[in-house]
Amino acid sequence: MGELNWAGNYEYRAARIAEPKSLDELRDAVKGAKAVRALGSRHSFNSLADSADLLVSTAALPPVIRIDEESRTVTVGGGMRYGDVAQHLQEAGWALHNLASLPHISVAGAIATATHGSGDRNGNLATAVRALRILRADGELVELHRGEPGFDGAVVSLGALGVVVEVTLAIEPSFDASQRLFAGLPWEAVATQFDAITSAAYSVSLFTTWDEPTVALAWVKERADAPSGLEDDFFGARALTEPRHMIETMDVRNTTEQLGVAGTWNERLPHFRFEFTPSNGEEIQSEYLVPRARISEAIDAVRGIASVVAPLLLVSEIRTVASDELWLSSSYATDVVGLHFTWVRDQPGVEAVLPALEQALLPLGARPHWGKLYLDRDGVVPSLYPRLDDFRALARSFDPDGVFTNAFLARYL
Repeated sequence: MGELNWAGNYEYRAARIAEPKSLDELRDAVKGAKAVRALGSRHSFNSLADSADLLVSTAALPPVIRIDEESRTVTVGGGMRYGDVAQHLQEAGWALHNLASLPHISVAGAIATATHGSGDRNGNLATAVRALRILRADGELVELHRGEPGFDGAVVSLGALGVVVEVTLAIEPSFDASQRLFAGLPWEAVATQFDAITSAAYSVSLFTTWDEPTVALAWVKERADAPSGLEDDFFGARALTEPRHMIETMDVRNTTEQLGVAGTWNERLPHFRFEFTPSNGEEIQSEYLVPRARISEAIDAVRGIASVVAPLLLVSEIRTVASDELWLSSSYATDVVGLHFTWVRDQPGVEAVLPALEQALLPLGARPHWGKLYLDRDGVVPSLYPRLDDFRALARSFDPDGVFTNAFLARYL
């Protein structure tokens, strides 16, 4: 078929792809297919979205945006990109609690895989969901609201229940934010003051290649209504006076404005500007969400194999996510620290490195990001989700014939 994912490292194996422009067209396509998977922005790095028959792109569906100021919610089309939603909200005086590094990703795809931003007290993007509207394989539209049976299983669903056509998200009044960069954070400070470092601002990300004498960059985001009081020293790292991309070879113009310049939340919480598509097709990504209580062991373990990891690495990001109660969320029932790996686009090379990385992290309870590249050769990932059996039952109730199942999901469901 020749249809590729965002990075170009995976070619979908479906026999055909449909781009319906209305709910009726979508219903007709789904009801006539033997196997269906929904495509959002194609920002996955594995076979999660693949189908044995039909891929349905949600990008052409009507761009629904309905703000309910009384309930402080917004209802949006599932195929819409966060950047578009955020811009509309900002113009209306509203905000989301968090955004991912890339604002280019689709709403439904991001929440279905527990994609996240950063911050000790910030839940992933899926925690903002208040309601879902899902098209099942039989053509029926099902609405689920927060607090109803099955809702906590349906939010992070990996696309196993049907096509999410609308999502209702919690919103809050708009706010301004700023970000500063600090260089040369000592590893000793990370080891002994990790909690203080990550709680120093609304969101803190650490960037490294693991083989460096210090952590190359600390990327600190502050809300204007909750200033951190940081000066020019950040736990031994010095404040930068010129903007910098986290990958030295990349164009800094792709990144959102730095150096403490205040701006609206939608232009500061992401790492990258919405008007650019950074590094498209030039990378592969993996991520492992480690229980926060085990992060010291995890960092030591990865540093111990830095000579294996670093040659294939563009950069790695360390960031925190608050716990939640969503059954298949990578932060289910525990605060986590994401260890994100942005690799060069060398699929065989990366797959050769992943066994050593997973041998170091999976025994610590690290959950791989559902949409990134990982191997799990020993099949331990299902054991990391205590509510997996409940989710299996929920998926059968929505899709008894397994129309929305594929080989990736069959391995776990």
